[in-house]
Amino acid sequence: MNYPATSAIRCIAAVLSALPVTILAQQPPYDVFPPANPPYYRIHYEASEKEASQQPGELSFPVNYTIWIPSNVKALRGVIVHQHGCGEGSCKSGLTGAYDLHWQALAKKHDCALLAPAYEQPEGADCQMWCDPRNGSGAAFQKSLVDLGAKSGHPELAKVPWALWGHSGGGHWAGGMVLLHSDRVAAAWLRSGVPLLKPNAQRPTIKAHSLPEAALQVPMMCNLGTQEGVTVKDGRFAGVWPANETFFNEVRGKGGLIGVAVDPLTSHECGNQRYLAIPWLNVCLSVRLPKVSGQPLRAMPTDGVWLANVMGDEAVPALTFVGDPRQAAWLPNESIARVWMNYVKDTAVTDVTPATRHQRTYASAATS
Repeated sequence: MNYPATSAIRCIAAVLSALPVTILAQQPPYDVFPPANPPYYRIHYEASEKEASQQPGELSFPVNYTIWIPSNVKALRGVIVHQHGCGEGSCKSGLTGAYDLHWQALAKKHDCALLAPAYEQPEGADCQMWCDPRNGSGAAFQKSLVDLGAKSGHPELAKVPWALWGHSGGGHWAGGMVLLHSDRVAAAWLRSGVPLLKPNAQRPTIKAHSLPEAALQVPMMCNLGTQEGVTVKDGRFAGVWPANETFFNEVRGKGGLIGVAVDPLTSHECGNQRYLAIPWLNVCLSVRLPKVSGQPLRAMPTDGVWLANVMGDEAVPALTFVGDPRQAAWLPNESIARVWMNYVKDTAVTDVTPATRHQRTYASAATS
């Protein structure tokens, strides 16, 4: 059927007006993602029009932030950030990160939002232009909390603490945020990526961070695959363990609350890490988040800590540990120490929480 031109124009205009503005502005492969209807909210920022080389701190890539808000929460107590790694494949995963039911369950338990950024990095572009938060991504992230707080009716989002999970370049980003904003970070999980604390002549484009005293009080976990330089000493990811080892030794040597968990099954993929990461973050959030939204973070307790040899598979109470505790992986309590021991042996973590009323072994692989 042929419509008059004016009717066709009205139809096209109606369709376009119904589409999110973000779709019109974004380019493949970042133009396909789920809708963000409440309890999901989304904000999109274009890349800075200023050249990053001429204006330090300007974000070079567009970015999408999607957030999930638990229903019936009156005031958010925190935000869990699930940060992807480098390259188009990993960046695209950020478009669906806020829809993960397992991570949503953790967020809901603690009255937290779940946020997934998606930096639109072109394939082959320098990942440092976003995974170093000083290159504009840190400022864009904080701006997104203000804007998403206004969209969702939760203005407190701009001020609540952050629990950070990051993979590869995302681990570099999450660790960098700990070093830059120690007072805001409840805990940080660094999968296969850490920030540099000293310049590396082999990687001159990566800027080193300083290690402030306050960062030593933030629980952190360095998590990587055994094939990333632990048991496999060559190949693309052979440098991951040396970087993690250096970061761990520097932080732990000064008394920092940091552990190491080596995945015995993987290389750079994430494998089953969520079955340790989520319980670990659960413990950290249970202790550190303020009871009332808006109050400062609470300190991790010093009693009940367990320690383990970094390359071992047995953990013991700190009081019975033989050796230098500042060379040992720090684990917040006995329950996490037992999960850690399962994980570093074969990643088959057993859930014995009362809610399940039976033991359930998580043996299926997870991708993030």
